[in-house]
This record gives sequence, C-alpha cells and structure tokens, in this order.
Amino acid sequence: MKSTADEGAGLNIPYKITDPQRIPAQRYYDEAFYRLECERLWPRVWQMACRLELIPNVGDWVEYHNVGKSVIVVRTAQGVKAFHNACRHRGVPLVGESHGNCRRDGLVCPFHGWRWNMDGENTFVYGRHMFSEELLDERDLALPACRVELWGGCAFINFDDEAPSFRECIGPVAGRLEAHGVEKLRSEWWYATVLPANWKTAMEAFHEGYHVMRTHPQLQRAAPPLYNTRYGMDTGGIGATVNPNLSVRENIQAQLRHFELLSDGMAGLVHAKELDIMRQLADIELPDNPEEALRMWFGVVQGEITRQLRERGEPVPDLNAVAVSDPVEAVEFLFPHYFILTAFTSMSSYRIRPLGPESCLFEIWSLTAFPEGEEPGPPMEPVVLPYDSDEFPQIPRQDYANIPMQQKGLHAQGFDFMRLSRDVEGLISNYQRLIDGYLCGVERDKLTRANQALGGNFDGKILDLDL
Repeated sequence: MKSTADEGAGLNIPYKITDPQRIPAQRYYDEAFYRLECERLWPRVWQMACRLELIPNVGDWVEYHNVGKSVIVVRTAQGVKAFHNACRHRGVPLVGESHGNCRRDGLVCPFHGWRWNMDGENTFVYGRHMFSEELLDERDLALPACRVELWGGCAFINFDDEAPSFRECIGPVAGRLEAHGVEKLRSEWWYATVLPANWKTAMEAFHEGYHVMRTHPQLQRAAPPLYNTRYGMDTGGIGATVNPNLSVRENIQAQLRHFELLSDGMAGLVHAKELDIMRQLADIELPDNPEEALRMWFGVVQGEITRQLRERGEPVPDLNAVAVSDPVEAVEFLFPHYFILTAFTSMSSYRIRPLGPESCLFEIWSLTAFPEGEEPGPPMEPVVLPYDSDEFPQIPRQDYANIPMQQKGLHAQGFDFMRLSRDVEGLISNYQRLIDGYLCGVERDKLTRANQALGGNFDGKILDLDL
C-alpha cells in the first residue's frame, strides 16, 4: 500500500478527543468510527503476524488476517518474506487460516490450480495457452510483497510501503526488551478467545494496574503496600513492597505468596522454575531493617535465577544488570495491538485483533527460555476457549469477567465519556489520541514520535503528544 504523508490530513472524524482526560464512549461501538479505523489505522501500523518458531524451516508459512486483509508469512532460503494472500487469477486466497510448508508443492490456488513458489514467483498456470500473453507477464503474476520485519521472536507486517521501520516506530523500548532476552523466548502455550467487546476496551484493561485491588483481590491481599502506595491512600509503609507491621521473614513470605499467585494466575509471567529458585532463598540471612532486607533479598533472587538458569544452559540475561541498564515496565505496549508482560526471565504476551465494533479476538502466549537444542515443538494453533472458561489462568479469567461488562456499560444512557486519571490512566488517553492522529492523517514524523512515547508509559501520565 502506497500513501502520502499528508493523505487525509485535517480529516474530520467522529468523536475526536478534545479533552485528554475524557474519552467519548462512542469510540468503542460506533460503526462509522470502527470503519475509519479499518480504513486509516490498521493499514498503516505494524502488526504482530506470527511467532517465528512457527516457521523454523524453509518453506514453512503462516497465514495472518485482520480487518479483511490476509497475508502469507513464509520462511525462504533468503529469510522471512510476506505476500498478500490472493491468487493473481481470480483473487481466491491461496491459503486458509492456518499454516503449512510450500517448499515442495508451492502455494497452490484451490480454485484453478495456479501455483507460486515460496519467493512469490508464479510457476504454473493451468491452460496457459488460453490467456493473452499480456496477462501472463512474469513480474505481473508474482505475488505482491507485504512489508515484514522481525523483532522479539516475531514477524511484524505493515501494509504501508512508506511507513517508518518497526524499530523506529516503537523506539527505545525495543532495545530495552532485547536486553531482557525477549528474542530468546519460546512459546509454551497459546490460548485464544472471542470477547464481546471493542478491541480498545480489551487493550485498555491492561494499560494500568489501578484495577488490581478489585479485579485481582488475591494479589492485593498478598502485597497490599505494593498496590496501596501506588494507587491508594496508604503512605505508612517503609517502601513500596514492605509492610512495616510484619517482620523481615513475614515480609519475605508475603512476597513469595504474591509471586506464587502471579505464577498460578499467569504462568509465563512468573515461571514455576523461577518460583522454585525463589523458595530456596526464603531463609537466607538478611539485615534487620525490613526495607534493606527486602532490597537485598530481591538482588539475591535475581542473581540466583540468572546463575541457576544459565547453568541449565538457558540464554537468560543478567537480571541485576539489566534492571539498572535497561529497566522495563511490568507491561510494555507495542502500538496498536501487542503487548508484553515482564517479571524475571520469562514473559507473557498478548495480541488483540478486532472482529467488529464490539467483538475482538484475544490471544495469550506464555513465553520462556530453553537450553539451545532442547526447545520443545511450539503450539501451532491456539487453544480456543469461551471467554468465561475455567480453563483460562486465573488472572486473564478475572480480566475477561470485567471487559464484556464494561462494553455493555459504555452504552448506558447518560454515559458520554470515560473519565481518566491524569496520573495513572494516561496510557489510555495517549493511545486514543495516537489513534486520532492516524485517522486525521497527521504527519508520519509526529506519529512516530508519539508512538515512541508509549514505551514505558504503563501506569503513566497523560502526555503532550504534539499531534
């Protein structure tokens, strides 16, 4: 897709944000606003198309689809390429919503059998003699390429041939996550569900931790100072994670319980192997001062997780070093639909795709490192469950209980806009105003700078994005 920098500049859009603290409710269900997103946002942004462990071998391909567009991502001898998924004869998709290998047989149209190799070159036209030669030009028959770039163990595609590179768009957060080993992680499991909610409603449920107290009460109960000093009125604690009413040992046990709940509730976020190492350190000698003791304990924990996993052959970062050199937030968002949750060496990742104004496909991966050569085969398809299934881990199950209810509430008579905290819900406002920038045709340079500002903005303030 070719586009100009000022294409549509100044376009009037419905329900544009005029006050950064107030987000019009109609943006989450209005048909015209949704159509405008499909036309002016999604064709111009980098989208996570697939994890690279799905296409390890030459000829392996995966189909990615979103808002009516479909792309084939394929591993070739020259690297990963992407092609628009339509036969050059009559437009039939060459592959369905799945995966496969085309090294031997190529990509074959199921309608009339025309064929292309993994490099997008046409290799067979059935009944070639029946067509005019001008219709069979080799370059014209080649599958049109789609831009693809690799980062974080994933392939990202963009329909805009003139868009800045993926790395330029997301900015410094790319390097920070690389320092934490995101490229080395592999998927253990992959879940998916359809939520009866707008894709932005689903995304924004994770833009802040302010919801933990009510949505995830088990976490709040395990570590109240962690959340109360950030969102509530509790300022009596010695530090952000220390309970002054508990002994050093009791504070350590409280931290362990908190991490156990995170591990049980989200798997890859705090991996069981990391939790096992933490438990080994529950009784180490520590200073009597609770704040000093907890700080020292975390340093020992991170050092031991690094040492023991490296001894197993896992390519993990030095956690204590990267905590200083490349700090990341608990959740890092890659605009518009992909985000990564971090804790120690393992991570979780989420991808959300719109299915309509009030429906979206929500996917979750649990990611961890393995010794080189011992990586298990990846899940090739997600386990698709109803959004209220008990088979989901506890934390996303609790979030899924909220999101559809919020979507219904957005339709309530008299509810004209959401009211955002300028201090901890700023990422919602920043995200929404960046969307407006795309819909209004703002210059690419401004969009890129605003996109970069989203890195590290979890629980962040409303920013001046200059859009």
